[in-house]
Amino acid sequence: MTVEEIAVALVAVVVGSLLKSISGVGLPLVTIPAIAAIADIETAVAITAVPNVALNGALTWRERAGLAGSRDLPVLAITGFVGAIVGTIILVSVREDALIALLVVIVVLYAITFVAKPDFRIERGRASRLAPVVGLISGGLQGSIGISAPVLASWIHSYRLERRSHIVSVTALFAVAGVAQLPTLVASGEMTGNWTVALLACIPALATIPFGARLRDRLSSVAFDRFVVATLVASVIGLAIRTFA
Repeated sequence: MTVEEIAVALVAVVVGSLLKSISGVGLPLVTIPAIAAIADIETAVAITAVPNVALNGALTWRERAGLAGSRDLPVLAITGFVGAIVGTIILVSVREDALIALLVVIVVLYAITFVAKPDFRIERGRASRLAPVVGLISGGLQGSIGISAPVLASWIHSYRLERRSHIVSVTALFAVAGVAQLPTLVASGEMTGNWTVALLACIPALATIPFGARLRDRLSSVAFDRFVVATLVASVIGLAIRTFA
């Protein structure tokens, strides 16, 4: 990558990391489209993978007190791990536009539900039955195109957890999926030539955590919910424009 391309990648990492530090989502949703616009999707996924694992791990540790209020994490983590491995293996054989279309449909439907029923939450028993399916789908998307937040964050948000439990839930699950994805990227050669930029990107990514946490604490519960949903909607709109325009 040229110096200019590296600069674009790092700026995208800062923006995405700040959004993630506030809402639990945002890094791959910003960095992958931005980097893919100047390189290709495989390079974008590879560069994003390392700072994404680092940021998710750091946020999970920081908000670990919220684990007591989380739900279905073991099932979602295990199925997400399996899905991420499978998704990474089929990265070169699945049409990206079909997966992006799936993401857009999922998030738009959830956003419509959220607007129509602001107090919507999924019933606990039903959530437990569907959690393995959600884990496999989100893990597969993480492995194939490096983006699983639209599915997983919408699902966790539908639980309507306390915000610390929400943050630790999504970041812990993204961390698991990322750890599963990274060795496969290394083995497939996708990380070759991308390690320097990927490791460099960890510095600004981790530096956003305290700023994002302060901004998050200033949001009311209603504002936090709206911010999460708005972030998801904006991200898939951006993906759709890049993919289909």
